Amino acid sequence: MRNSAGRDPKMSNSLPNSLPMTLRVYRRLASGLVPLAPALIKRRLKQGKEDPARVGERRGLSRDVRPHGPLVWIHGASVGEVLAAAALIERLRELNLRILLTSGTVTSAAVVAKRFPPDVIHQYVPYDSPRYVARFLDHWKPSLALFIESDLWPNLILAGATRRVPMVLINGRMSPRSFPRWRRMHGTISALLSRFDICLAQSNTDAERFAALGGRDVLTTGNLKLDVPAPPADPAKLERLMAMTRGRPIIVAASTHPGEEEILVAAHRSLAGFFPQLLTVIVPRHPDRGSALGGLITASGLKAALRSREELPTATTDIYVADTMGELGLFYRLSPIVFMGGSLIRHGGQNPIEAIKLGAAIIHGPHVFNFADVYEALDGNGGARQAETQELLVKQLGQLLADPAVRDKMQRAGAGVVEQLGGALDRTMSALEPYLMQLRIEMGAANA
Repeated sequence: MRNSAGRDPKMSNSLPNSLPMTLRVYRRLASGLVPLAPALIKRRLKQGKEDPARVGERRGLSRDVRPHGPLVWIHGASVGEVLAAAALIERLRELNLRILLTSGTVTSAAVVAKRFPPDVIHQYVPYDSPRYVARFLDHWKPSLALFIESDLWPNLILAGATRRVPMVLINGRMSPRSFPRWRRMHGTISALLSRFDICLAQSNTDAERFAALGGRDVLTTGNLKLDVPAPPADPAKLERLMAMTRGRPIIVAASTHPGEEEILVAAHRSLAGFFPQLLTVIVPRHPDRGSALGGLITASGLKAALRSREELPTATTDIYVADTMGELGLFYRLSPIVFMGGSLIRHGGQNPIEAIKLGAAIIHGPHVFNFADVYEALDGNGGARQAETQELLVKQLGQLLADPAVRDKMQRAGAGVVEQLGGALDRTMSALEPYLMQLRIEMGAANA
């Protein structure tokens, strides 16, 4: 079968030209750093950034056996990318395809273990050394490789192309910060992007950027994160939390980062003067920061409780620190008012879709370039509001706490925007159809 440009999906990743100097130097350096890998792994283990039982995967080694038949390899950097692939993985499993999912963080591995079916194989992506990458690819022999968004490891991509593995960039995103940097290194990024058969971009702007940087067959398919299902919640845990907080006004601050919590703590102090029973739930993006966050809250004169210590909010708790993994669905169901983190600092904002699907009115800061199109549509249609300053944050949150009608209107508007912007999953599956058909042919031949 051939893709939309008439190329054979099994043969389209040959290396058409020599590598630019930057990539040749990178490959030599990556090879030379192999002896330092044990020291790097030891350091990351101390920092809690590696799983001691699975460090071999970083060197391309695996205790898992490759399943028989076609294997679709999906790679995403961390939690957000892994979750963006959830609905796509379900569609592929419905076709009886086996899935290998790689990511680079301990938190993403924990999410896969909690949220994905057990037949989805998770591996840590190997360090980007030619030796480790070769081990990984020799063991898994993927039939199709799907890279999510923009986590582009040169040796991984080049080795996949050498083996003529059909490779597709899905849910592609090129941030306004990354684009000018890559444009100055056009030869380098072009040598990588040209190895992909097709690039499926989140937006027209992303598509234009990928095309300008050397991507082939660039299509706009939309953002897969708009099609993710609402996150689950344990019913018993939810009932217990609701019983402990019943009658209290609640604000959830989701996926917060350093520099934002101080503002949120100050906002709570201001709002508590008007809403004395107010409970603020802060869900830090990185749960291991819970203890430090608890200290910040206590130092401000407020009373904190930490979920990681199995504490529950009592009547005297001011701020509840939800420093656990995989429980955002629980807290989104606890409150109809959500502040989305990563937006008061220059991180680029976190994904508001899951919160909206669970009925939240969204408040966010000015820095939302990671989801610029989504927030633009939400703000323009009244489904979200921007707060540039602490004073405006207090004002916006206060109005939502005081006026259920305003809150309900925002909830309906947000849900409408999400529904209107959806459909990326269907468009992605359509673009992948030539490759999936080839895999079905291979499965039929193997079973004949």
